[in-house]
Amino acid sequence: MDLKLIQQLKRPGKTKIVMCVMDGLGGLPGPHNGKTELETAKTPNLDRLAAEGICGLHEPIRAGITSGSGPGHLALFGYDPIAYQIGRGVLSALGIGFALERNDVAARGNFCTVDKEGKVTDRRAGRIETTRNEQLCDLLRAIEVPGAKVFVQTVKEHRFLLVLRGEGLEGDLQDTDPQETGREPLRPEARSEGAGRTAHLITQFLEKAKDRLAEQHPANMVLLRGFAKLPDWPAFEDVYGLRAAAAADYPMYRGVARLLGMEALQVGSGLRDKIASLKKRWDDFDFFFVHVKHTDSSAEDGDFDRKVAEIENVDACLPDLLDLNPDVILVTGDHSTPAALKSHSWHPVPVLLHATTCRPDTVRAFGERPCSAGGLGARFPACDLMPLALAHAERMSKFGA
Repeated sequence: MDLKLIQQLKRPGKTKIVMCVMDGLGGLPGPHNGKTELETAKTPNLDRLAAEGICGLHEPIRAGITSGSGPGHLALFGYDPIAYQIGRGVLSALGIGFALERNDVAARGNFCTVDKEGKVTDRRAGRIETTRNEQLCDLLRAIEVPGAKVFVQTVKEHRFLLVLRGEGLEGDLQDTDPQETGREPLRPEARSEGAGRTAHLITQFLEKAKDRLAEQHPANMVLLRGFAKLPDWPAFEDVYGLRAAAAADYPMYRGVARLLGMEALQVGSGLRDKIASLKKRWDDFDFFFVHVKHTDSSAEDGDFDRKVAEIENVDACLPDLLDLNPDVILVTGDHSTPAALKSHSWHPVPVLLHATTCRPDTVRAFGERPCSAGGLGARFPACDLMPLALAHAERMSKFGA
């Protein structure tokens, strides 16, 4: 998607757009009824919107490619994640409000569990409490590496932020997270010639972290991924002409929003709390991004029924969101996370777009199979969603004479 073209065609307006993202929404048929989590859930409100609007299945990256959460959200916001690549470290830093400088290298960290042989047995250390995370970060803050200043900050649960500050640092490093259990953490190998010194500094940090955490079971080691420096990208408002706000409580998603220039609202973890925050700031913005996390985390835990319940909770809260009378509402996910796989997957993601300007299709229920017959198509790029939302909000000018 050509952001410069959209920037040229955007036009001012008073219409409001809401994008509700159920993280990891897409699924696979479960063991009991042959339906996905979304198809199993009782969703009368979503079904009504689907019947009145237009539906389809989007691909966050490209066919067959499994998307991370960061790239998946960038695609939803219209930024091609192949062209606009960013490590998760920057998103984590921005998500917790860390004052990242241009030459800093940031990494997303997980406290993890390793056995006596140094092999990972739990990539998330049992999802330790945030208070325990804070205690462990205190241990890591005492680590010094020559040639750079080290910052360690708690993010949430097992997640933390690592930032190196100094001259000549580069973020082009291999992740140390093997992404599976039964393997030792990987070495932070440089993927370009200029990143060799940074890789050496990170290796020193990890060696010292291993010593300091050795007796801190279950969080007795760390995994790092998403090494990156702060990029210089076009702002969301400059591209679309929309003042944008994010109702997200998880730091990573707040980070994506801030990276693009959105205001991250102060919100609670519940969806009703987020909708209440939207209501308070409704007149201040044109675009609202609402994030729901637990559809994803329940599926990563392999809990099919809990994911169904999370989807049903979104449906129950939907009338409160519709009472705000948005002109365009998008409901989708950033990627698929089937409970059967306990991980992100490459499967296309259901999406519905509702507006008075829609040309309704034949879909009558919100689910993977119905959406495959929708007017948006069974496989279309997620980057197309923002131009479609802008057009349905009547904020796009004609191209050419």
